[in-house]
Amino acid sequence: MFVAIGRASHEEAASLGGFLTTAWPFLAGLGVGWGLLRAWRRPEGVWPVGVGVWVSTVTAGMLLRVLAGQGTALAFVIVACVFLGAALLGWRLVARLVSARAVSFTDRTG
Repeated sequence: MFVAIGRASHEEAASLGGFLTTAWPFLAGLGVGWGLLRAWRRPEGVWPVGVGVWVSTVTAGMLLRVLAGQGTALAFVIVACVFLGAALLGWRLVARLVSARAVSFTDRTG
């Protein structure tokens, strides 16, 4: 979604190749984070898994963009940090709240 919105806002082609060119550094960073943190063991965890995956996605993604000759303007870095933080931490926070409510409900009715 981040890539599609960004490419559209800069009037870049909506081609699959363009999408992949923009997305691959962040997908690779996401993979690095999942591997290093073994996130499959507790994928819903906010700390340290969610935060670690977020940081690795942004860091590795930006480094790979530099190596690939793609831009890393400050505004892009800020927007990427905010969007990826919301995407990678947001669902985990929602899952935590839903789980806490379910436990609370079970405690009251059980």
